[in-house]
Amino acid sequence: MLEIIAVNGCCYGKDSTPDKGDYFKYCGQLFWELISGDAELYVKIIEPLDEKARQKDEAFKEAYSQKVNILTEGFLTQFCENGQIDWNRLIKFVSGKNTI
Repeated sequence: MLEIIAVNGCCYGKDSTPDKGDYFKYCGQLFWELISGDAELYVKIIEPLDEKARQKDEAFKEAYSQKVNILTEGFLTQFCENGQIDWNRLIKFVSGKNTI
């Protein structure tokens, strides 16, 4: 009869006591070695992951900046006059009765 062993895998980190009694928790190098058989995979995957993360981060920052600019422009147009917030207009928009 085969014994089934539950494993909690974690892509990063360390756990000095992987045997949790009812299951094993493998983190970082131990996890990647378990699923690949390669004790160095955890190091090998970092560089490509880092490059992808940098690409995604740059795209996110650009999209985020664009959205902030759009929202800022909308706020300035709707709720400001001569660079000053028109608090009455803002409060009525946020808390006034719906006119629909």
